[in-house]
Amino acid sequence: MKYRRFEDLPVWKTAIDLAVTIYALTTKPEFAPHHGLRDQLERAAVSVSNNIAEGFERGTNKELLMFLYISRGSAGETRSMLYLLEHLPWSGKLIEDARAAKLKAESCSRQLKVWIQSIQDSELKGERYVNEKTRRADEAARQREEFLAELAAIKNARGATNN
Repeated sequence: MKYRRFEDLPVWKTAIDLAVTIYALTTKPEFAPHHGLRDQLERAAVSVSNNIAEGFERGTNKELLMFLYISRGSAGETRSMLYLLEHLPWSGKLIEDARAAKLKAESCSRQLKVWIQSIQDSELKGERYVNEKTRRADEAARQREEFLAELAAIKNARGATNN
């Protein structure tokens, strides 16, 4: 499936869910005296979805990859701060919420890794490089592949009836 809007991307939706979860966590009273940790955790979590969106809108795979790596880094930063939170003496009531948020951050990281690998394995350069000429070439290649698949199916069917 080809996504036309970043809002349709499953990983972006997971990243938004992560940010909402982090904001729900950081509004708890235990966070009130810990402004620095709260602010950094919120910024890191929001950075995951924002970098997915910005990279998607850039139009080249090179730029998209750069922003996906930044997004993945922000997911890692979020996880790191959640690990820290689990070890702070004042965080006892927050540990279960922190663990749930960590799972969402891990999901973002995994999804981003798979997407990054698929882009790196692709020969496409990005939406910015698509024009009528490349669309026609892609369509011709698709039709050629379909024709070759039909020929192979006919050949296999004839081979099966000859045996």
